[in-house]
Amino acid sequence: MDLDLNQYLNLFVEEAKEHLQNMNEALLELEKDKSNTSLINELFRVAHTLKGMSGTMGFVNMASLTHEMENVLDGIRNKDVELTTDVIDIIFECFDVLDYSVNQIAVTGNEDKEDHYDLVEKLKMILNNNGAREDDKSVGKDKETSLNQYVLNIINQAKTNGLNIFNIEIELSPKCMLKSARAFIIFNTLESLGDIIYSNPSAEDIEDEKFDLSFSMVFISEVDEGKLRDELNSISEIEQIHISIIDDVETVKAKPVLVKETENLEKNKNEPIKNEPMKNGNKATISTRENKIGKTVRVDIDRLDNLMNLVSELIIIKTRMDDLSDISNKENMNEAIEYLERITTSLHDAVMKVRMVPIERVFNRFPRMVRDLSKELNKKINLQMYGEDTEVDRTVIDEIGDPLIHIIRNSIDHGIETPEKRVNLGKPKEGTVILKAFPDGNNVVVEVFDDGGGIDIEGVKRKAIEKEIITSQEADLLSEEEIKTLLFEPGFSTSDEVSDVSGRGVGLDVVKSKIESINGSIEIESEANVGTRFIIRIPLTLAIIQALLIKLENEIYAIPLSSITEITSINKDSIRNIQGQDIILYRGKTIPMIKLHQLMGLEFINSNDEYLVVVVRKGEKQAALLVDNLIGQQEIVIKPLGKYLSNINYLSGATILGNGNVSLILDINSII
Repeated sequence: MDLDLNQYLNLFVEEAKEHLQNMNEALLELEKDKSNTSLINELFRVAHTLKGMSGTMGFVNMASLTHEMENVLDGIRNKDVELTTDVIDIIFECFDVLDYSVNQIAVTGNEDKEDHYDLVEKLKMILNNNGAREDDKSVGKDKETSLNQYVLNIINQAKTNGLNIFNIEIELSPKCMLKSARAFIIFNTLESLGDIIYSNPSAEDIEDEKFDLSFSMVFISEVDEGKLRDELNSISEIEQIHISIIDDVETVKAKPVLVKETENLEKNKNEPIKNEPMKNGNKATISTRENKIGKTVRVDIDRLDNLMNLVSELIIIKTRMDDLSDISNKENMNEAIEYLERITTSLHDAVMKVRMVPIERVFNRFPRMVRDLSKELNKKINLQMYGEDTEVDRTVIDEIGDPLIHIIRNSIDHGIETPEKRVNLGKPKEGTVILKAFPDGNNVVVEVFDDGGGIDIEGVKRKAIEKEIITSQEADLLSEEEIKTLLFEPGFSTSDEVSDVSGRGVGLDVVKSKIESINGSIEIESEANVGTRFIIRIPLTLAIIQALLIKLENEIYAIPLSSITEITSINKDSIRNIQGQDIILYRGKTIPMIKLHQLMGLEFINSNDEYLVVVVRKGEKQAALLVDNLIGQQEIVIKPLGKYLSNINYLSGATILGNGNVSLILDINSII
């Protein structure tokens, strides 16, 4: 049976990631408080939901693993399985596998082919070692059909109308992985032929898989036994089918049953049944025309309403301006343009808010990572997170996860000392890592602080000389701040041993290039035996920014306003040249002066004694850019240069000006 489930893939991935995040948080909390039954119930609920979702989509390996997880968690909440650290570690392993599988589905549209047999066996071993629940084994064993008086009345009415009444007993194959899903398919098939008026076990028990391999039903239909048997035989994973016709209702014992449960079961489970994972022993074919899952953002409905209202206003003002163009009344036209400007500004803000997501989406992966690292390195780490609700652009969120992982791993491995060393230094045995985010103008600042040993300046200097990044003569001339920047050099590492955590020289250089690729900056503050702080500044959005338009010869360039410290003029005679680099004295310190004309391949012609400069910054570094003229501040829309021009230095994109001309946007990070 070919199923086009591709339309549901986006929804499956988004929902699965949300459930997995809940599982991750619950596991971390459960590790601290193993007696918390609400957390165990939450984990059971997540495993049960993931099993149903993956089974419906035909992802059998995920469904099989979550099914075994569900059994173990059910045993834990019923006190049949003891919750130990080893059991939690195995459930964490399951989480990692599920997380990998969902990411694989997001990229390719298909699940990982690995069946995770070893992990499934570990879960079965937990159950076997603790003893299986006896009451579960007995559920569904009673083959005797017991009906209440209400059901008997229905049977009598059916016989009067000439309908057939069947008692159907089904035994599923021991190889059946998703018993409840198979039962739903059987129920659905029967409902297409008639009415199920009773089931044993009840619908709720079947849905929760609280039955062994067998269940029974009373079924009323116009079809004969042969047709009924043919339909049931077409369903796979059924071991035995026993059908008998009920003639004498008086011989059946009366017992209360909830007939409506069966009706609700059928009503609620229509969707999963239609999208059955297996049919006639063959896997459902999932169409993967669109292999890559689209990126989505969940948006508050009020924000969309606001957006819709603003678009309506835009249409109204467009109509008004069309009418005014015939009248050519300048005063009315100016008024309309001002109104249009207000609407577009509000529209920009509204769209920005729609694109914004809390940085929590990045932060929530770190508690688990810190837990695993602290175990691996035998260090006690207390992770504190603040400002998780700080919002940033959706595209920025995707880019900052990896840099933060590198920095936190670096802080725990290099920064935080071993518990013994910390005690000797008079520090608490438990190290602290603080992750904090807060808005700062048009930027978001993310800080990572550790209360470790700080950066060993002499050690960094020595390693840099060893790796021939600098000479010993250059090292003597470098300031402390400049030595810290050596940590961002490609291939640089202060670790003497290569481990799984660090020491390969891949890390901070990647962090720097990744952050600068989104027009961000990174700086380090450190104090010996007090700690180290990494400060990352990233733009709120990558799409629309405030910029200063400048003129070089006849060309117009844009400088992001967030990079500008000051605009000033300097005297021609105050420029000094040291070792081929022009420098000026600015607020008591020397900074380099960069002639943008040379960088852009233009000719510099200025006979005046005073030069106009724009002082820009990148972290702690500053530079003065020599320009011809200033045009003014403007909100610009950043357009990428395209893949053929992506490697051009000193430019981060382009924008289209009001007159239709293209203006290039300067990349201050690469210029400095």
